[in-house]
Amino acid sequence: MLTAFARAFKTPDLRKKLLFTLGIIVLYRLGSHVPVPGVDYQNVQICVAQAQENNNSLFGLVNMFSGGALLQITIFALGIMPYITASIILQLLTVVIPRLEALKKEGQSGTAKITQYTRYLTVALAVLQGTGLVATARSGALFSGCRVANEIVPDRSMFTTITMVITMTAGTAAVMWLGELITDRGIGNGMSILMFISIAAGFPGSLWAIKESGTLAKGWIEFGTVIVIGFVMVALVVFVEQAQRRVPVQYAKRMIGRRSYGGTSTYIPLKVNQAGVIPVIFASSLLYIPALVAQFSSGTSEWKTWIESYFVTGDHPYYITAYFLLIVFFAFFYVAISFNPEEVADNMKKYGGFIPGIRAGRPTAEYLSYVLNRITWPGSLYLGLIALVPTMALASFGGANQNFPFGGTSILIIVGVGLETVKQIESQLQQRNYEGFLR
Repeated sequence: MLTAFARAFKTPDLRKKLLFTLGIIVLYRLGSHVPVPGVDYQNVQICVAQAQENNNSLFGLVNMFSGGALLQITIFALGIMPYITASIILQLLTVVIPRLEALKKEGQSGTAKITQYTRYLTVALAVLQGTGLVATARSGALFSGCRVANEIVPDRSMFTTITMVITMTAGTAAVMWLGELITDRGIGNGMSILMFISIAAGFPGSLWAIKESGTLAKGWIEFGTVIVIGFVMVALVVFVEQAQRRVPVQYAKRMIGRRSYGGTSTYIPLKVNQAGVIPVIFASSLLYIPALVAQFSSGTSEWKTWIESYFVTGDHPYYITAYFLLIVFFAFFYVAISFNPEEVADNMKKYGGFIPGIRAGRPTAEYLSYVLNRITWPGSLYLGLIALVPTMALASFGGANQNFPFGGTSILIIVGVGLETVKQIESQLQQRNYEGFLR
């Protein structure tokens, strides 16, 4: 990997793309530290320090995706999360709404139209989430238990509230634009790169917090143990993410005039983790809903006490079981809507392709569904185990939870984005290596 980056910097056009990407990343991180107008920055820092000590933030997942900008209430506080949510919603609606499905089949023009719809939905979600964040900060619920939580937004006027919401919405639109700039003029998928940077930005602080809270050899033993476990998890994730079931496909020969066409052999790569990190995000978001409802409800009812006891801390057996089962369910659900065996079978039949030993048409679709279900089981169990590693194996090191750097969502995204970016760099290097052709 390091060799590929070194060779890329020696190539002028690739060097420009890499430097452009790095410049956008620096701009994105600078925006993550500029506070929103109307916020008392000193009080925010007091509450953030207290929240890090308690390590029990309700908005931990969104804060992780924003690179810590959410709890700092900066102009990029919402980060890339509205765009991720909008993309997932559009992808789910493509299966339900025939118009979107038709646009998806139109090729590049249809994809551009869906991308435009995603932008509009992102802005709408940013307004909604920004309003919720401002209301939560004003009420003091953003940092429950902090003594100055009610003084984070001193000015409660409507003008200040609208200004804060517009600023956060504009910040989300700017983040979306920066991501598209990386996609067009930089290296890799821009949104994925920004997500990667947001998560990686919290690594040094989290690791150092583990060292500070450790007791063995001034925390260095805990620190080293977590680093070793992190490398083992990265190796495991890379191994599973690269694993795939290759379904062989044979194309029959066709005679057109005196020429023979077809007769080639290829395969359909079905990944073991076909759903990616989406099931973990879905499960985490769904489990935040009960805690969110309990936090904003008044009184001391039995259901509120039950939720706060079992579904807030994240280390209770009820929470762990529900989290694991939701990940498995959403893995099967997302694979079912993202991969259509009947459509793949029809396309194969249209171009004269068939799976050896399987008849074309419906038998092919049934065979693909059978294979997909078989490999989705280990993929879903793997996602559930990876997501629960911080809770079950690293709880003794600094109170690690599901947003621990080497756990669940963060490690899956970082490894996945890193692999795809390196592949793109290597592919562009191969396109510029003409040495074999000249010889």
